[in-house]
Amino acid sequence: MLWLKAFHIIAVICWMAALFYLPRLFVYHAMSQDKISRERFVIMERKLYRGIATPSMIATIILGFWTASYNWAYYQSSHWFWGKLALVACLVIYHFTCRRFMRRLAEDREERNHIFFRWFNEAPVLLLIPIVLLVVLKPH
Repeated sequence: MLWLKAFHIIAVICWMAALFYLPRLFVYHAMSQDKISRERFVIMERKLYRGIATPSMIATIILGFWTASYNWAYYQSSHWFWGKLALVACLVIYHFTCRRFMRRLAEDREERNHIFFRWFNEAPVLLLIPIVLLVVLKPH
């Protein structure tokens, strides 16, 4: 059980790191002027999304539910757990929104500028804080 929790936490850290960095790449991509720079960002974004973000998200979800399955009766009746799951669902939506922006940037169809992406970059932090507080404090 502790090994499972440890790998879940590792997966969460990797996923969050990717969600913090990918929109930062969008900022620089949106600011880039030349074709070579834009092509470089397309490659970096794709590798980060496919190689780290998505596998980490999948591992986070699988390991999280696997961990919860060991004491499902407790988690099923805990309001904090359902609040946490709702916030994690928001992170999953954010993850797939990043994919949409990534594709639009790669096709030079994204009209949003670097300022938008600077603000967009803050969303995972605003979700991470209450998730961690719910897990640690377990309010009833």
